[in-house]
Amino acid sequence: EDPLQGICVPGITEYEAISAEEIMDLLRRGNRNRTQEATGANAYSSRSHAVLQVRIEQRDRSPGVEDTVRIGKLSLVDLAGSERASKTNNRGQRMLEGAKINRSLLALGNCINALGDKSNKNQHIPYRDSKLTRLLKDSLGGNCRTTMIANVGPSIISLEETINTLKYASRAKNIQMKIERNVDKVSAAIEQYTAIIANLRQEVASLRNRLTE
Repeated sequence: EDPLQGICVPGITEYEAISAEEIMDLLRRGNRNRTQEATGANAYSSRSHAVLQVRIEQRDRSPGVEDTVRIGKLSLVDLAGSERASKTNNRGQRMLEGAKINRSLLALGNCINALGDKSNKNQHIPYRDSKLTRLLKDSLGGNCRTTMIANVGPSIISLEETINTLKYASRAKNIQMKIERNVDKVSAAIEQYTAIIANLRQEVASLRNRLTE
């Protein structure tokens, strides 16, 4: 956990993109690397969660000695669905994957419950119970706006999962956040400006000499 950048995932590469198309290319590359397998409930079941985070920094074009930096981060998260082994007929590796998915979703639900509990403002939030909740810490209880989209199925077979999903989303609505601008004041490199001024003075002196010749 970096004090400046927040949660950092070992082995993850951060790319610098200058256009929306570059971001979409990275998104498509990530989706190609995402594991999907067939289960008894779904022909194309995601075997992991997917997280895309876009960090944006805005600086003034003509900063003074003190530079104002506005920082924003967009997190797009696609959570894998909860699974019941009795319905998916998963065995072996698929069952282990489903168990890990369910544990991370349970940890996320516990964080949502704690954040939405208005009766205890000083309650401990168990972010460290899962890598998923640690990664989404500033998207759940941080300085942010968060939107959750709950996917439910119309089939009677999915009735229990649908009810649980709606309860999940209902608890998330209880979370209240206080939003402020992410603005940092960064002292510009005075040495850099000093060097620029010195070069400009040399150019002015050179032009004056040419005019007097």
